Amino acid sequence: MNLLKALATISSMTLVSRILGFLRDALIARTFGAGMASDAFFVAFRIPNLLRRLFAEGAFSQAFVPILAEYKNRRSAEETRNLIDHVATLLGIALSIVTLVGILAAPVIIYVSAPGFSADQEKFTLTIELLRITFPYILFISFVALAGGILNTYSKFSIPAFTPVLLNLSFIGCALWLAPLLDPPVLALAWAVFIGGVLQFAFQIPFLIRIKRMPRLRFKSKDTGAWRVLKLMGPAVFGVSIGQISMLINTIFASLLVTGSVSWLYYADRLMEFPAGLLGVALGTILLPSLSRHYTSQNNDHYSRLLDWGLRLTVMLTLPAAIALAMLATPLITTLFYYGVFTEEDVWMTRQALIAYSVGLLGLILVKVLAPAFYARQNIKTPVKIAIVTLIATQLMNLAFIFPLQHAGLALAIGLGACLNAGLLYYKLRHYAIYQPQPGWTVFMLKILAALTVMGGVLWFAAGSDVSWLQYIALERALRLTQVVFLGAIAYFATLWSLGFRLSDFSRHGEA
Repeated sequence: MNLLKALATISSMTLVSRILGFLRDALIARTFGAGMASDAFFVAFRIPNLLRRLFAEGAFSQAFVPILAEYKNRRSAEETRNLIDHVATLLGIALSIVTLVGILAAPVIIYVSAPGFSADQEKFTLTIELLRITFPYILFISFVALAGGILNTYSKFSIPAFTPVLLNLSFIGCALWLAPLLDPPVLALAWAVFIGGVLQFAFQIPFLIRIKRMPRLRFKSKDTGAWRVLKLMGPAVFGVSIGQISMLINTIFASLLVTGSVSWLYYADRLMEFPAGLLGVALGTILLPSLSRHYTSQNNDHYSRLLDWGLRLTVMLTLPAAIALAMLATPLITTLFYYGVFTEEDVWMTRQALIAYSVGLLGLILVKVLAPAFYARQNIKTPVKIAIVTLIATQLMNLAFIFPLQHAGLALAIGLGACLNAGLLYYKLRHYAIYQPQPGWTVFMLKILAALTVMGGVLWFAAGSDVSWLQYIALERALRLTQVVFLGAIAYFATLWSLGFRLSDFSRHGEA
């Protein structure tokens, strides 16, 4: 299996999802702007979305995939089937209870997660109603994560990568056709979440059947593999999802600021998630099962080389993305969101948050590469300790930044916290001799910095003033942004090519 080809496949699928995601966000911005209804929905959606990161895509995947890879490589097919069945049953029972409790306790959850909303009874009540509709999403998406973990372990990367497209299609369809039929219209967004969860799980079922790994609901209390997954999953909640926990706490802080703060942070976060999804999620998806196989085979040299490959790709592709997000903040925001009730003030406020977020983009994606290096070895303790330190540091920065910088201070704290998390993970990997950098990093970094300098100059001159982007019509903004991004990309990669970089240098093969 060519890992670079697999990365390109996953990234291309993710790109489709992200483009549709921006279309959905443009529709939401055009229809709801950054007011009471959008604040209410983003808070209501963030809670099940946080649980998705905690219990599904995050902690569950990191705990389940290494053990599944171990069973696949060392145990019989029947034992592997039994592991899948028992894990699916335990997950279904646990998440059904969580979903029921979440629906019943919605008022308490909103009061705790967005205390500022309680001062506005209409806003508080609307958020509760939206949360009750969206909360079952955690049940559906957990089974999506289970299916995705199975398919990725069997090198069927494209199916889980394409699955999120269905959620965005659900959003777009509901925003266009269901919203005008409901009162208030924002209820359509909540139903889009519910419908999207059902569609995503239904889509993966035929592919599980094809590889004969469709889970059967069976319970065996003494199944050691299933309990090992749960044992790893508990502490992994902190290790994998520290950024999401910080985001939830940020929502609490933002709910106490002026109306619109929650929405400004959301729109900025969506732009930051574009490169994070294209590269960070894709690399993490490939690296976890691949590193798990090398660890199971006790091939430490290949383990370290694979990690080095992931780190070089991360640095080469993330640094230009971070600079571009900061330099093109206004062009991006105006092109995607500056329509309808999304105002000029919303543009400037979202811009502040996006620039602050861009500071931590490299750290955010590095965490997605470095954390799997521990989880593939079934080492939960180290990343959990680091995550707790990061969480505390992030909240201290929140308190320091929120007064002078308002909502942008919350975004900056998240970014710097991600950098701290990545730095500590890297230090521990070196300390335990899990990772040994391959030769040539100094020259590699000098070439990257040279290319970044050229790209930055091109973007500076091509983008023009921020104010001018507010005056262009929609089509002109889209065409100009495409041109600027294209020129920046050409400048960056042409410089790297002239300095000796070749695509074949990053080609790497792994076991199927």
